[in-house]
Amino acid sequence: MNSPGPVPTLHDLARAARVSVMTVSRALRGEGRVAPATRERILALAESMGYRPDPDLARLMQRVRSRKSVKIRAVIAVLREWVPEDDLLGSSYQYVSLEAIRKRALGHGYEVEEFWLGRDGLTPEKFGRVLRARGIEAVIVSPQSSRLLCAEVDYAPFAAVAFGYAMREPALHMCAGNMTLGIQTAAEQLTARGYRRIGVAVTQWIVNRSQFGYSGGFFHFQQSLPREDRVPLLLLPHNRIARGFSFFAEWMEQNRPDGLISFDTHVPGWLKRLGLNVPEEIGFVVHDWTPEMSGYAGIYQRREHLAAAAVDLIVTQLSLHERGVPPVPRQIMIPPQWIPGPSVREL
Repeated sequence: MNSPGPVPTLHDLARAARVSVMTVSRALRGEGRVAPATRERILALAESMGYRPDPDLARLMQRVRSRKSVKIRAVIAVLREWVPEDDLLGSSYQYVSLEAIRKRALGHGYEVEEFWLGRDGLTPEKFGRVLRARGIEAVIVSPQSSRLLCAEVDYAPFAAVAFGYAMREPALHMCAGNMTLGIQTAAEQLTARGYRRIGVAVTQWIVNRSQFGYSGGFFHFQQSLPREDRVPLLLLPHNRIARGFSFFAEWMEQNRPDGLISFDTHVPGWLKRLGLNVPEEIGFVVHDWTPEMSGYAGIYQRREHLAAAAVDLIVTQLSLHERGVPPVPRQIMIPPQWIPGPSVREL
């Protein structure tokens, strides 16, 4: 068996094409200073010779070139939104933590800095200027408002990834929890424990952030149930959960669910206020469980894995010199985990 020959280098490719190494490098990077016919000839030679760039060297050279105009920093910006009037910044809503992002980023040699649109005069335009001036090339976007200030940022100069489906345009690469599977899992676990009439009570923001994964997963589960056991989805009328008791109480009176998937805030107190015992009379599952909620059963979205996936997507874009809104965004979905707890009956 013949052993493969040596891997061709830029110098080999330049000799075969009878041009300079710089011309080859520019042609492979798609720079406009190379004549189209020359570029096509070099690309064809690279393919026929089996040339493959060294990704680490390519990334290093890109940084060296960039330092001529602005010093590139190994920093990933985490973009949040500060819109208090949306009532989406309280403890009822969970987001990927800076610590989880930083842990993965440090493994790749990157630092992490957090920026808040809407706070201290930071506009989308100013955010872009700050990052360009500081040589920050990468952004992880965490939508946290219905106004979606993050959608107004010009992402053309940056490698970018978004959490969740809330920001549909621009359509960046995205990492999200699979809440279609999460809701189905929670409903199945309640059913296995003898609960028959299962309801879901969340807000429109939660449904939108999952791209209808909550409502879609719930409606799919209900198709296997007799009509008399199908409980309509309750969309609480305000992002501030505390305002929803009267709507919740009316929905409970009309539909009499004996299993409930909802928020860990306010809802457990409402059930007590209505005189319902958990888990005997009603099973309660937190739709977005975290390790601090050990007193409840829930669906754990494993945001540490969302953070890792987002950072990995950023690093891949940087190594491939990809910037801006992609023609075909990649979407990574992390499967959730069922967490048993004392708010549901034991199997």
